[in-house]
Amino acid sequence: MSTSNQTLAGRAALVTGASRGIGAAIAKRLAADGAQVIAHYGSGADEARRLVAEIEAGGGRASAVQADLASANGPFELMDRVARQLAGKKLDILVNNAGLAPFASTAEMTAESFDTLAAVNMRSVFFVTQRALPLLADGGNIVNLGSLVTRTTFPGIPAYSASKGFIDVLTLHWAQEFAPRQIRVNAVAPGAIDTRMSAWMHGPGGAETLKAIQAMPGLGQPEHIAGVVAFLVGPDGAWTTGQVIDASGGTKL
Repeated sequence: MSTSNQTLAGRAALVTGASRGIGAAIAKRLAADGAQVIAHYGSGADEARRLVAEIEAGGGRASAVQADLASANGPFELMDRVARQLAGKKLDILVNNAGLAPFASTAEMTAESFDTLAAVNMRSVFFVTQRALPLLADGGNIVNLGSLVTRTTFPGIPAYSASKGFIDVLTLHWAQEFAPRQIRVNAVAPGAIDTRMSAWMHGPGGAETLKAIQAMPGLGQPEHIAGVVAFLVGPDGAWTTGQVIDASGGTKL
């Protein structure tokens, strides 16, 4: 891990859903930029430990914290544990990355699956942020992970897409509400990113589908999203708030 760019030195960051994929890439990038990273995980304890070890081996600072964000008490337990880890220090950056993306049409979606989706993608984002506010330093940053599905349609994910619309609206309203404390709130909207959640890209017809809908060639990588997050929470993003930044490689332009 390169630690040459220390724009976030002295800052503390919490990244939810950080054990793999986009969350892990964000955690590694913020640590490389000098932040002390608290990496939240739900069930991927081994992956979280490997992430922390990788960051520390590269000269960064990181720790892991577990909480089940699908449970009713999960957001509150998470922030209680984060507060203990901070030990009186302020939190500077909150990245609400944790999310679920079940592929299910309207007819296929079950009430149980919908409730779990809503708990993680919407309820946990709201209450993690609510509980983070007393810990968050004035001049801090909140970044929410949205999706390009709020501006275009994809078959088979109507409930997931609606949950990301919730994120876009929250981002706008929170940017206004928290501005008196100089807390900036933005969202990043990825397209198809090469993670476990997007395994379909490597299946039959996946490459052809991407080529047909995506302006940029190739596969989006988690590091592409981490770079946008790093911009938003760093000094170069100091006058940006209330925005949803599309990071989809020009999908369905």
